[in-house]
Amino acid sequence: MLNLTGNQESFSKQLPKNLISNFIYFLMNVAVGIFLVPYFIDNLGVAAYGIIPLATSMTGYVNLVMQSLNTSVSRYLTIDLQKQDFQKANKTFNTALFGILGIILLTIPLILLLSYYSPIFFDIPENQKKEASLLFLGVFGAFLIRAWGSSFGVSLFAYNRLDIQNAVNGLNLIVQTLLIILFFILFSPKLSYIGLAYFLGASIAFILTVFVSKKINPNLKVNINDFNRSQLKNLMGTGSWIIINQIGALLFTQIDLIVVNKLFGIAAGGEYSIVLVWSTVLRSIAGMLAGVLTPIILTYYAKQKFDDITTISQRAVKFMGLAMALPIGCICGFAPQILSLWVGSEFIKLAPLMWLLLMHLVINLSVLSLFSINVSYDKVRIPGLVTLMTGLGNLLLAIIIPSITGLGYYGVGVAGAIMLTAKNSVFTPWYAARVLGIPKKTFVVSMVPGTIAALMVAGIASLVNYYMNTSTLISLAIYCSLISLIYLYSIWMIGLDEFEKKFIKLQIPNNLISKLKHKTDLQGLQDE
Repeated sequence: MLNLTGNQESFSKQLPKNLISNFIYFLMNVAVGIFLVPYFIDNLGVAAYGIIPLATSMTGYVNLVMQSLNTSVSRYLTIDLQKQDFQKANKTFNTALFGILGIILLTIPLILLLSYYSPIFFDIPENQKKEASLLFLGVFGAFLIRAWGSSFGVSLFAYNRLDIQNAVNGLNLIVQTLLIILFFILFSPKLSYIGLAYFLGASIAFILTVFVSKKINPNLKVNINDFNRSQLKNLMGTGSWIIINQIGALLFTQIDLIVVNKLFGIAAGGEYSIVLVWSTVLRSIAGMLAGVLTPIILTYYAKQKFDDITTISQRAVKFMGLAMALPIGCICGFAPQILSLWVGSEFIKLAPLMWLLLMHLVINLSVLSLFSINVSYDKVRIPGLVTLMTGLGNLLLAIIIPSITGLGYYGVGVAGAIMLTAKNSVFTPWYAARVLGIPKKTFVVSMVPGTIAALMVAGIASLVNYYMNTSTLISLAIYCSLISLIYLYSIWMIGLDEFEKKFIKLQIPNNLISKLKHKTDLQGLQDE
């Protein structure tokens, strides 16, 4: 059983900061996404807008090696720092830093080729080909800068300072958004200016990441003499299987937009990407919530607190499902009004696609925290192979289902929902339980409350949408708020046990509790 008054106390100060910063960063992403999509459609058109998510999705494929190596580095560096073995930590840090730099240098020619030939590969109008190439070049360049910067940011992760990491990411988001608007106003709406804004924002974020990482962890020094080939072999050993896993994951999360573009054209890709924005937002929320737990699980592993890993992982799956059920249910239930108010009434037809792409996420996002178990125990080979095989299955189904059913790009969404849910409802919880040596159905049981909650919220939202007037932004916000309050109260009263309530209470900062208690005491005195 997890010791709430002992082990958890060491995280009670930082975890709330991480959660709050995650929430703020999430709100920023939602605000920017909600604003930019109609802004781009109004200034560039639906077809041209469809090129933007294509460019950003392509970075995922180039990101494979760097992200996987950084995940491997996070494991080793966290363990080294928790053991205060700074000499070994420096070797891990510099091996990763210069190893990733070498990979980036080798990647640059590939980036140039992909950017130049992207208009040929994708269905891009003739008058947009040059602009599209510059967009791809700017987005790819921004990614490479952030990729090397993440080598410095690993120390923030290792010390559980995700609040600072989110602040840097938030600044990057603000800078690139303001630059896009500024370039569009001062010059003219062009895809190339979006690429330039991404590049400049990433450059500023890189400088800031290097600065804050040195402040947080002065024990790590950049020194090429600490580059160790044998250490790189260890990092790549773990990283290679994570790469395979990432390839499979990308075949779930990124391939559908490319398939839609190739099979149905750029206009269909633009419509599909409108709904995909919400999937990306929800995945970002879940990723940030799961990211809060990853350094904790790695720390517990370094300190050999294996029972605590089991307890916190089991609760994390349940919490994640219940947390994601609310936004997923509300977005699906109010889909017609959201689309109408957001991008125009002509896109209400995409409401069924919203259900198709989002509802299954309550299952598939609830298990995200389990992936850190595989990394902590260095059990990444089998998950990597399974993810790759199911990802390839998703690609085949995404091509086959539309061709034999006539569902159009809805068939692509059906393929992803089937394959991803099959993997994450069966294999992922089973394998994590196997690694921990606990009953195989442990995590499956934890997934049930969130699934039921999402269906109930979506059903209630649909009924409200049908019987009530939700045609304005204010009325929609009011009904969403009411549903949220009722949902949160219900979950607190009947959805959580005493242990889970105590766990949540411990995440509230002590100074906030003192202020609330003080305010309550003053109110009591006034009443007397």
